[in-house]
Amino acid sequence: MVFETERLYLREMNKADFESLCKILQDEETMYAYEGKFSDTEVQEWLDRQISRYQKWNFGLWSVILKETDEMIGQCGLTMQPWKDIEVLEIGYLFNKSYWHMGYATEAARACKKYAFEILKADEVCSIIRDTNTASQNVAIRNGMIKADNWTKHYRGTDMLHYRYIIRHL
Repeated sequence: MVFETERLYLREMNKADFESLCKILQDEETMYAYEGKFSDTEVQEWLDRQISRYQKWNFGLWSVILKETDEMIGQCGLTMQPWKDIEVLEIGYLFNKSYWHMGYATEAARACKKYAFEILKADEVCSIIRDTNTASQNVAIRNGMIKADNWTKHYRGTDMLHYRYIIRHL
């Protein structure tokens, strides 16, 4: 376990999380901001990328486990992401749609912000969110972030406007 919150604990993903990850990454509605669901190969690449991030950075997207059921309900964590000409520390989150609108994303994202500032000693952390993803923008706002700038990313054959929400450590 990396850390826990009132209702959740976050831990490193492992190969046994593949099926739970498929329920998230292979759902068309959940993946609308990514221009569609992932194939089995893309899910495996996603999982492998997180595991390699743990080895490189000692952080990545973590499995979000609901304490009450011990079920993986989503992923949330910290990653280094390209933004214009720099790399930035980002809080990312993506949850199984059965667990949307219950405050889990905000709870996990707030804990990741605390981890970034207290454990990693980061000066700033951000969330990079597609312009059409209002729910994720609202999580960033509830996490104390403000919209700082925007950038159009090219992903899966589509130009996508993204906003960067940031918060600085006081």
